Amino acid sequence: MLPILRRWAFYAVFTSISLFLLLRFIYATAQADGGPAISRLRWQDVPVHYPVANMTALPSGPCVGIPKLQTHYVFRSAKERVVQQERLAAVKEAFVHSWHGYKRNAWSQDEVAPVSGRIHNNFGGWGATLIDSLDSLWILGLKEEFADALTQLHKVDFGTTAADELNVFETTIRYLGGLIAAYDVSEHRYHILLDKAVQVGEMLYKAFDTPNHMPITRWNWRSGAQGGAQEAASFSLLAEVGSFSLEFTRLSQLTGDSKWYDIVARITDAFEAQQNHTKIPGLFPSQLDTQHMDFTRDITFTFGGQADSVYEYFSKQHLLLGGRNEQYRTLYSTALASAKQHLFFRPLNPNNLDLLLSGTLKRFSAGRITLVTEAEHLSCFAGGMVALAAKAFREEQNIETARQLVGGCLWAYESMPSGIMPEVIRVAPCQVTEDDDCTWSEERWFDAVAADSTAQSPQQTINDKGLAPGFLDVPDPRYLLRPEAIESLFVLYRITGDEALRDKAWVMFQAISNATRTDIAYASIEDVRASKWSDVRWIDSMESFWLGETLKYFYLMFSDPDVISLDEYVLTTEAHPLLRPA
Repeated sequence: MLPILRRWAFYAVFTSISLFLLLRFIYATAQADGGPAISRLRWQDVPVHYPVANMTALPSGPCVGIPKLQTHYVFRSAKERVVQQERLAAVKEAFVHSWHGYKRNAWSQDEVAPVSGRIHNNFGGWGATLIDSLDSLWILGLKEEFADALTQLHKVDFGTTAADELNVFETTIRYLGGLIAAYDVSEHRYHILLDKAVQVGEMLYKAFDTPNHMPITRWNWRSGAQGGAQEAASFSLLAEVGSFSLEFTRLSQLTGDSKWYDIVARITDAFEAQQNHTKIPGLFPSQLDTQHMDFTRDITFTFGGQADSVYEYFSKQHLLLGGRNEQYRTLYSTALASAKQHLFFRPLNPNNLDLLLSGTLKRFSAGRITLVTEAEHLSCFAGGMVALAAKAFREEQNIETARQLVGGCLWAYESMPSGIMPEVIRVAPCQVTEDDDCTWSEERWFDAVAADSTAQSPQQTINDKGLAPGFLDVPDPRYLLRPEAIESLFVLYRITGDEALRDKAWVMFQAISNATRTDIAYASIEDVRASKWSDVRWIDSMESFWLGETLKYFYLMFSDPDVISLDEYVLTTEAHPLLRPA
């Protein structure tokens, strides 16, 4: 009997070891292939090193002083409504084409490469396009596709990823925002959306487990999962530090757990304490020292990349909190006043239009402050931000500033042969004084080109660079399917009811669609200065925001105004609508 027991014990141990090795092999293979890995990690069970002693609670009480944002609409004639329905159908068709290309070629992965059909997993491999698009699917009435996406969502495991490092900001805006917005727009019917949002929230919470509770913006998640102590970096990008407030606050509102709101409240307090002590008081520099809680050292100030979403979140957080915290209004108003003085400039243009663009300021010393008159496509969100805040804070005079900013980006679109604004432009500025009313002349433009590029004659520079009138350079001629310009048109339209903006948006949509459509989906393009569609060169990339933002804003532009009303929802920087509590 004893030998038999020993034999059975040996077989049991051998089988257990073999099963363990097999599971390890499957796990390693999945990791190597970029696919989902087997995981039992529960982020809420991972201990924190620096627990919060006094947690900041969500503000409570009645909504304070939020006016109606959307204008009163006079419905168009029957013929005009037919035109809008045709435009709406065209946008929906573009979305469906993109979605089917993703589903056929890269289902459950982050992104599809729209030229080759390959898979790109740049955001953790959890299905960024799928989750970023959930609320869009619902808004567009694609309920069957929405159901398919929910089925796949059950398989997503946020306990592990093949990526070594997570961008906490990108994970927040694409995944957390996408899940919460889908839960809100679908009227809280599908609890799996909130469950998965909590999983993401629990994971992200560990990236704030630092001595001062500032985020590790580029996070080694494995160290966090294994309980390793970490601290924030001495150089973090402004947008990646200050753009958590909407998603984290809404998660706290939905769950009743204030711990996520507590995170953003601490960051907000730091912004408030240091706003007037930066090198350009009122504005925050592009880089922050989060390790030492110093937001004042850097010399570069912009509404473009690395900074943009921080500023729009101030006024939007005010709305999401129902006006119960005046901090955010003060932060926004102070920043806007400084931006008007230091960042916004009027470009010289052939039609003498009253336009504004947002540039980049560098303060080298008190006596050496330089405004670089470069405008980024990313900064085109500013027109919508200013319009929304002007209405929310009853500062109607700023509606005109919003129109000027939107007009500046429209001019950049209309100036390109393709009808599409590039990533970055540099233009001739006007310094409007009593003796200078910014009147166009070709001589004045040539003088600006000569001052900007002394290597050759102005005409040769214009010819070589393919410059439109008023332009000095196109440092980055790509179009990456970005949404910021249509975002601002949408917000300004909903607030003013100016129907001409819809016609502008339609021209914009046609230009983008004609230049970027592939057999699989839609592709970024290398150079918007191509004068013929046949000359356009595609980039094999379609980021998830094409479906999550750009096409959503085009669809909402031509929808009836009660579809995702600004009086009911706040849209995140990734265009995810979060329901505003009463």
